[in-house]
Amino acid sequence: MKATVKWLDNMSFVGESESGHSVVMDGPPDSGGRNMGVRPMEMVLLGMGGCTAFDVVMILQRQRQDIVDVHVELEAERASDIPKVFTKIHAHYVVTGRGLDAKKVERAVDMTAEKYCSVSIMLAATVDVSHDFEIVEATS
Repeated sequence: MKATVKWLDNMSFVGESESGHSVVMDGPPDSGGRNMGVRPMEMVLLGMGGCTAFDVVMILQRQRQDIVDVHVELEAERASDIPKVFTKIHAHYVVTGRGLDAKKVERAVDMTAEKYCSVSIMLAATVDVSHDFEIVEATS
């Protein structure tokens, strides 16, 4: 896997993935940025959320669960001293569907955390990563 990050100006950068997708990263004004993109540490957190949500959807679809929405609410704490690494990350999954089996949802969430999501597993080597979930019955 390869990626390129190019400095634009001030504290703005554009990252391009090997698959050809781009994302703008920028710093806050007090660091010389213009707040025009996500921060690099936010990208790490978003990467974990995307990776793990992808797994949960795929696992539940394979189990023939009637899901209509999945979102992951991530909350992270960082060290107060430099380097301000993540110290804790909590992922709360909200899975909406019709007649969902709670055991299958729990298993999907556990499997992404323990076996499939390379981002969360990599982070868990140095960060206290936890998760929980809730099921919402679809109204229509």
